[in-house]
Amino acid sequence: MNWESLIFDIDGTLWDSRALVAEGYNIQLRAEGLEDRLVDAELLRSLFGKVMTEIADCLFPDFPEPERYALMERCMDTENRYLAENPCQIGYPHVASTLEALAKNHRLFIVSNSQQGYPELCVRKLGLEKWISGHLCFGDTNTSKGQTIRKLMADYGIESCAYVGDTQGDYEATLEAGIPFIWAAYGFGTPEGYDCRIDSFRQLLEL
Repeated sequence: MNWESLIFDIDGTLWDSRALVAEGYNIQLRAEGLEDRLVDAELLRSLFGKVMTEIADCLFPDFPEPERYALMERCMDTENRYLAENPCQIGYPHVASTLEALAKNHRLFIVSNSQQGYPELCVRKLGLEKWISGHLCFGDTNTSKGQTIRKLMADYGIESCAYVGDTQGDYEATLEAGIPFIWAAYGFGTPEGYDCRIDSFRQLLEL
């Protein structure tokens, strides 16, 4: 495929941070006396890919909305700090070497439904600074992932690209953005459709 740029999801595509994210959330939940709300990696599997407010709706549905979203913000702030202090050896195999090879002929970007600071953290922890040209997330735009993709495309003058992700939400975002979807089948989800499929990250080189 002859795309000028590739845009990547993070969770389930570049790395699997579920266990560390759960630990970060739980640090905050314990600090607030909410031991009955602790989460684990398996619970987060079905939530990754959703925006912050949707995750909060699933985890804390009985909290009033303002309190629910404020609690989610605190959990994510603690998560960011926890990940920053952790070695984060959670990248999928061959991510860095594959991006290095792809960067010779493509511009590479990240769009995530995450909070601010999370894409930067992923790039730094996986050592991808040389190859990622830019990123946007839900925390930057407060819009749908499809609209965030379109904003990134406009900001960087991207005319030809595909999005690499793993969930139904990623697939729907590409439909909204009007770009092809490459399904990372090793990730967390089973989307209803895709344009290309990869079973390992370095399979991107074959495309």
